[in-house]
Amino acid sequence: MEEQQSPFQAALKPGLTIGLVSVAITYLAYFINSSLLASGWFGLVALVVFFALIIYFGKQYRTEIGGFMSFGTAFNFSFITIIISGLVSLIGQILLFHVVDPALPGVLADETLKTTLEMMENFGANPDDLPADQMDEIRENTQNNFTIMGQIKNFGFGLIIYAIISLIVAAIIKKRDKSLDY
Repeated sequence: MEEQQSPFQAALKPGLTIGLVSVAITYLAYFINSSLLASGWFGLVALVVFFALIIYFGKQYRTEIGGFMSFGTAFNFSFITIIISGLVSLIGQILLFHVVDPALPGVLADETLKTTLEMMENFGANPDDLPADQMDEIRENTQNNFTIMGQIKNFGFGLIIYAIISLIVAAIIKKRDKSLDY
């Protein structure tokens, strides 16, 4: 009889795959136009691809273990997968921002500031009313998110979001064996 993989063991390969796909998408966007990395559309497309891959691999794992999976197993599988892919993505981004193009954080901070000012205008606020030192502070805080410590800190905060995503994915991929009901 073949021994079943634990959710952790089963999550390693999908986590690495999703992480590498995430890094590839990030680098592709960077090579096309680096300002895409600050775009909301880029984030939305990446999130859809991310969700689709996790659900795909989750259903594949469910099939491998007999076609049924409890919510707890589904949550463990998806959370571990997301953490592994997040670590791979973190390494890829650290390389991008500190080895490939160390000037990129400044470019993205400027782009984010520009987008923020445009959003303020859309809500009826006048961006010219912001003091220059406050605009510099926004830019500096945004740029600090791209430092190695900033990225690690964001990954830590991201664990909360990863858990929420895992709850949603687990609800989608779980499947109860109704033949066991009395």
